[in-house]
Amino acid sequence: MTATVSPITPGAPEAPETGVSLSDYVPYRLATASAAVSRLIARAYEDRFGLTIPQWRLMSVLAEGALTPHAAVTRTAMDKVRVSRAAQDLVVRRLIARTTVRSDRRSHTLELTAAGRRLFAEIAPLALAYEATLLAGLAPHEVATFKRLLSHLETAAIQLAGGETITPP
Repeated sequence: MTATVSPITPGAPEAPETGVSLSDYVPYRLATASAAVSRLIARAYEDRFGLTIPQWRLMSVLAEGALTPHAAVTRTAMDKVRVSRAAQDLVVRRLIARTTVRSDRRSHTLELTAAGRRLFAEIAPLALAYEATLLAGLAPHEVATFKRLLSHLETAAIQLAGGETITPP
């Protein structure tokens, strides 16, 4: 027997009785906006640098320092398989290195190589330029509010999922 969990909590606004209008449904709007931005950026990274979005995400978190694959899964919000494939492809291209942990030979870390750091340094300004262009119509306080609201939505989604992080498709 499967229990049905209602996301409606006491004091929360009631769901509309007429159904869902996708144009007003926030989860749909977030998904479509995210997909549109990802497609735009994916084209640029793929065409110019031969990188997929998962590879770019992995390189971005590794630019901040070496990580275990498990930590990379958490930091990139990607599933284990996606991180593993991105890492494997980047190792083959010699953009990241996989190093065995001395204290636990079964474990390893991932880190950018010198070539990976050079490529990241070339891509980062392009990524920031895309972000600036996407946000150009907003005032600085609106950007800050937008980022705060995104954090709030992410936290609320994690809490509704029982504390588990949810990886994007």
